[in-house]
Amino acid sequence: MTPQLSWYLALSAVLFTIGVVGVLIKRNVISMFMCIELMLNAVNLTFVAFSSFFRDVTGQLFVFIVMTVAAAEAAVGLGIIIAIFRSRESLDVDDSSILKF
Repeated sequence: MTPQLSWYLALSAVLFTIGVVGVLIKRNVISMFMCIELMLNAVNLTFVAFSSFFRDVTGQLFVFIVMTVAAAEAAVGLGIIIAIFRSRESLDVDDSSILKF
Protein backbone atom coordinates (compact mmCIF):
# COMPACT_ATOMS: atom_id res chain seq x y z
CA MET A 1 0.00 0.00 0.00
CA THR A 2 1.59 3.24 -1.14
CA PRO A 3 0.78 6.58 0.49
CA GLN A 4 -1.57 8.77 -1.50
CA LEU A 5 -0.96 12.38 -2.47
CA SER A 6 -3.53 13.57 0.05
CA TRP A 7 -1.53 12.08 2.93
CA TYR A 8 1.56 14.04 1.94
CA LEU A 9 -0.46 17.21 1.52
CA ALA A 10 -2.13 16.71 4.90
CA LEU A 11 1.23 16.19 6.58
CA SER A 12 2.58 19.27 4.84
CA ALA A 13 -0.43 21.31 5.97
CA VAL A 14 0.04 20.15 9.56
CA LEU A 15 3.75 21.02 9.51
CA PHE A 16 3.06 24.42 7.95
CA THR A 17 0.34 25.13 10.54
CA ILE A 18 2.68 24.20 13.39
CA GLY A 19 5.26 26.58 11.92
CA VAL A 20 2.78 29.46 11.59
CA VAL A 21 1.46 28.95 15.11
CA GLY A 22 5.03 28.81 16.41
CA VAL A 23 5.95 32.07 14.71
CA LEU A 24 2.86 33.78 16.09
CA ILE A 25 3.14 32.46 19.65
CA LYS A 26 6.87 32.24 20.37
CA ARG A 27 8.77 35.24 21.66
CA ASN A 28 12.24 33.74 21.30
CA VAL A 29 14.02 34.55 18.05
CA ILE A 30 15.64 31.10 17.78
CA SER A 31 12.26 29.37 18.17
CA MET A 32 10.73 31.64 15.54
CA PHE A 33 13.66 30.91 13.26
CA MET A 34 13.12 27.15 13.64
CA CYS A 35 9.41 27.55 12.92
CA ILE A 36 10.20 29.42 9.70
CA GLU A 37 12.50 26.55 8.69
CA LEU A 38 9.66 24.13 9.46
CA MET A 39 7.36 26.07 7.14
CA LEU A 40 9.96 25.96 4.37
CA ASN A 41 10.30 22.20 4.81
CA ALA A 42 6.51 21.82 4.62
CA VAL A 43 6.57 23.64 1.29
CA ASN A 44 9.41 21.38 0.13
CA LEU A 45 7.34 18.32 1.02
CA THR A 46 4.47 19.68 -1.05
CA PHE A 47 6.74 20.32 -4.02
CA VAL A 48 8.17 16.79 -3.87
CA ALA A 49 4.72 15.23 -3.47
CA PHE A 50 3.35 17.04 -6.51
CA SER A 51 6.52 16.28 -8.46
CA SER A 52 6.11 12.58 -7.74
CA PHE A 53 2.38 12.65 -8.46
CA PHE A 54 2.73 14.37 -11.84
CA ARG A 55 5.99 12.54 -12.70
CA ASP A 56 7.78 15.80 -13.38
CA VAL A 57 11.10 17.02 -11.98
CA THR A 58 10.09 20.69 -11.85
CA GLY A 59 8.95 20.38 -8.24
CA GLN A 60 12.26 18.85 -7.25
CA LEU A 61 14.11 21.72 -8.91
CA PHE A 62 12.05 24.17 -6.87
CA VAL A 63 13.05 22.22 -3.75
CA PHE A 64 16.71 22.85 -4.53
CA ILE A 65 15.98 26.56 -4.95
CA VAL A 66 14.08 26.70 -1.65
CA MET A 67 16.88 24.80 0.11
CA THR A 68 19.41 27.28 -1.26
CA VAL A 69 17.35 30.22 -0.03
CA ALA A 70 16.91 28.50 3.36
CA ALA A 71 20.66 27.99 3.69
CA ALA A 72 21.34 31.63 2.88
CA GLU A 73 18.59 32.70 5.27
CA ALA A 74 20.09 30.52 8.00
CA ALA A 75 23.56 32.02 7.56
CA VAL A 76 22.41 35.64 7.45
CA GLY A 77 19.67 35.15 10.05
CA LEU A 78 21.95 33.52 12.60
CA GLY A 79 24.50 36.27 12.05
CA ILE A 80 21.88 38.91 12.79
CA ILE A 81 20.63 36.96 15.81
CA ILE A 82 24.16 36.71 17.24
CA ALA A 83 24.73 40.43 16.67
CA ILE A 84 21.50 41.32 18.47
CA PHE A 85 22.30 38.95 21.33
CA ARG A 86 25.76 40.46 21.79
CA SER A 87 24.38 43.98 21.99
CA ARG A 88 21.16 43.31 23.96
CA GLU A 89 21.99 40.02 25.76
CA SER A 90 18.45 38.88 25.11
CA LEU A 91 16.72 36.92 22.37
CA ASP A 92 13.24 38.18 23.19
CA VAL A 93 11.50 39.72 20.19
CA ASP A 94 10.03 42.54 22.25
CA ASP A 95 13.53 43.60 23.38
CA SER A 96 14.78 43.88 19.80
CA SER A 97 13.87 47.50 19.27
CA ILE A 98 17.47 48.14 18.19
CA LEU A 99 16.40 47.85 14.55
CA LYS A 100 14.01 50.79 14.86
CA PHE A 101 15.05 54.32 13.93
